[in-house]
Amino acid sequence: MHGSYLTSMSSSSLSLSPGTVAISLRALFPSASFVDCADICATSIQSDSRCCEPGDLFAVVPGTKENAEKYIPEALRKGAKAVLTGHPLVDLPVPQCIVSDVRKAYAILCSEFAGHPASHLQTVGVTGTNGKTTVTWLIRAILQNTERRTGLLGTVEYHDGVTAWPASLTTPDASELSQMLSKMVKNNVTHSVMEVSSHALDQCRLAGTGLSIGVVTNVTQDHFDYHQNRENYAACKAKIIQHVKPNGTVVLNRDDSACQAFASEVSSSQSVLTYGIHGQADISAEQIQETVNGVAFQLLYGEMSVPVKSSLIGMHNISNCLAAAAVCLALGLSLTEIAEGIRSTDCVPGRMEQVHCGQPYTVLVDYAHTDDALSHVIRAARKVCSQRILCVFGAGGDRDNSKRRLLGLAGSEADQVIITSDNPRSEDPMQIIEMVAEGCRTKGITPELIIDRKEAICRALDEAQAGDLVLIAGKGHECEQIIGDQKIPFSDRLVVENYFSNLLSGSSARIPA
Repeated sequence: MHGSYLTSMSSSSLSLSPGTVAISLRALFPSASFVDCADICATSIQSDSRCCEPGDLFAVVPGTKENAEKYIPEALRKGAKAVLTGHPLVDLPVPQCIVSDVRKAYAILCSEFAGHPASHLQTVGVTGTNGKTTVTWLIRAILQNTERRTGLLGTVEYHDGVTAWPASLTTPDASELSQMLSKMVKNNVTHSVMEVSSHALDQCRLAGTGLSIGVVTNVTQDHFDYHQNRENYAACKAKIIQHVKPNGTVVLNRDDSACQAFASEVSSSQSVLTYGIHGQADISAEQIQETVNGVAFQLLYGEMSVPVKSSLIGMHNISNCLAAAAVCLALGLSLTEIAEGIRSTDCVPGRMEQVHCGQPYTVLVDYAHTDDALSHVIRAARKVCSQRILCVFGAGGDRDNSKRRLLGLAGSEADQVIITSDNPRSEDPMQIIEMVAEGCRTKGITPELIIDRKEAICRALDEAQAGDLVLIAGKGHECEQIIGDQKIPFSDRLVVENYFSNLLSGSSARIPA
């Protein structure tokens, strides 16, 4: 019955041969309309025409740059027997199911075919402009420290509870997301923690994936090339609340004005937990101490408190610890378990990550690529640095160019500024650099402009003296640089390590004082 069409059905799913499930689209989408059939019974679905096989349902998922309808002929040639579309299509020789939102319907179907894996997991979704990666890594560390098997989906890596591999997207597409959650269930994972990007929320990738807990860390400026403005961007971030189950928990940053506004979006059946350092919040911190080796503070919840130590650097990472604590409290962990889990987290790749090569100054690699994030990491560095801060950073090409000047303004908080290439992609690197430099010059700062990122990093290391701090921002954990249409192996951390390795091998580069 692969790809067959049924006229009536009592439920959305029917069991066929062992391991095969047929989904009635009429039962699953009662408001859908149909062309050339009364119903479509689907046993498999594809949104990539190149992957279609005989009997598949082809979902015409709208692209951000291309019209997906042009791929229908290829899908049909490969054997697709029906089409899921947002409007009736003329001259198609196969039945059509017309829905109001193809992306949402596609994600729901992906979850259906995977057996609703999220319903078998305690699933946490974390969104926000900054902090997503660190918060998710902290949550996983806390849970794993209490022997709860935990999966992770995020910017740095995907982990199904057994195997880890580099991430392709911050949030996988709907099909991959459902498949990976399903793999976690098979691997006896009990908790899944995922970063949720604004793109994923806008594109309904989480439709069909109910969250036990949803977190919003903050909303500043990013991805305006996609969302156009702050209002659209914030509205997308707020959508995570819609994916939290009716009896689930929404965690909001009390120190962020946008997060405070999101409280009105929470339904009466959902719970809210707030965290914050500066305002009145359910989970807070006091007696804060910051050093180059990490932070210490007293974690407060109601009448209870516990001392916390973390190797993470900066006030923003205390906020990240509080967010993770709020999630784990909602999951039933004790404050002591949370404190021990935070202490067990050595570092998060590319997030205020120290590079130790025996040098008499501090080198930090950080992913900060928004003005708010860059400002936070420079201010955090200022509190633990006895001398100068030398900052190397840039801005990505083919992305929101309105934030470039803002990055320059943020970077001007350092004592010495070197602006270089990030991922220039198809744009002229120097043109990007000049746009960033304009922000520095507004503050009366004259930055050095060096196109080659390796040269820029080495320049900062050459200039650094004992007690200084070199901050290399923008790429963090990334292991490649995108120049034109080429992806070139590149790691900020390896550049630093190779620099000091060359010094030890007798290179002519200056040995730091």
